[in-house]
Amino acid sequence: MAVKQEFFEKTKDGQDVYLYTLENKNGMKAEIINFGAVLLRLFVPNKKGEIADVVEGYDCLENYYSNPGNFGATIGPSANRIGDAKFEIDGETYHIQMNDGPNNLHSHFDLGFQKRVWTATVGDNSVTLRTSCKDGEMGFPGNIKASITYSLNNDNELELSYHAVSDKKTIINLTNHSYFNLKGSGSGTIEDNIMWIRASHYTDVREGAICTGEIKSVKGTPLDFTSPKRVGDEIDADFGPINIAGGYDHNFVIDNYDGTVQLVARVEDKEAERTMEVYTDLPGIQFYAGNGTSTHPGKDGSTLKKRSSLCLETQYFPNSANIPSFPSCIFGPDREYYSNTIYKFI
Repeated sequence: MAVKQEFFEKTKDGQDVYLYTLENKNGMKAEIINFGAVLLRLFVPNKKGEIADVVEGYDCLENYYSNPGNFGATIGPSANRIGDAKFEIDGETYHIQMNDGPNNLHSHFDLGFQKRVWTATVGDNSVTLRTSCKDGEMGFPGNIKASITYSLNNDNELELSYHAVSDKKTIINLTNHSYFNLKGSGSGTIEDNIMWIRASHYTDVREGAICTGEIKSVKGTPLDFTSPKRVGDEIDADFGPINIAGGYDHNFVIDNYDGTVQLVARVEDKEAERTMEVYTDLPGIQFYAGNGTSTHPGKDGSTLKKRSSLCLETQYFPNSANIPSFPSCIFGPDREYYSNTIYKFI
């Protein structure tokens, strides 16, 4: 299965951005650009063979320069939130951008991996994208080199394989920030989707949606997806963590985490007759229901709206660098970063 490469656009400073297309025998097709390692489109058939693009985003490069919602982007070197925009490694404190009130979200608004042109190498129905940052850049220690490989197989599995190295201890917590709507981009709400998450616990949060370090049971709370239920059933419940986030935007602690790739979540859209399963070897998954998405134009004439799509971001727990009891997201010369996530469509 050959990978198609074609010119997409030039950046403001004249760098070429390319579009890479992966396609399998079932008509499933993934389109990736090497700006932000963005998953631009993902065409998926349903039970009737009807094909729809199930990720939201934009048509043109200009919109990805700002992209405050990080549609489709690969986030790094540190995804999610870090409290008070600082962390400590071996007694030394590092300060990073305050871009979410007094806290940090997704590394850096302008310089994060999601705002860079990555180099690309085409493989057998895969594309590997690479980027790097220098010691001290964005406030993070270490010369960091990172890569993500997108690959597609005939089982309708889009696999994302990450690797990163650093010559100093640093935070590495990579994720993909695609927004999924199984009906098709710009088609209605995700509140009628049926969600299951293999997590009997979540990481509690304080104001600013910052993890406190406390891990709590989901039992008896709106965060309980251990049995499948509609996303919209309790999304606006009067419950502390829900009130803080304005809906679902929480890190779930994967049950029986052992570092191997396992099924961790499933979302079904009965109307669209599409189901997506998420597999990962990471300890956490952030379920974000698009509470903060403003109404504005998306790609192909679609309109992006509040809760018109959802994210399932595999990750180390947010604020891990400041909470020693969490699984460590500190990597360096003696510990390379590897992770795998699979989005499988049924």
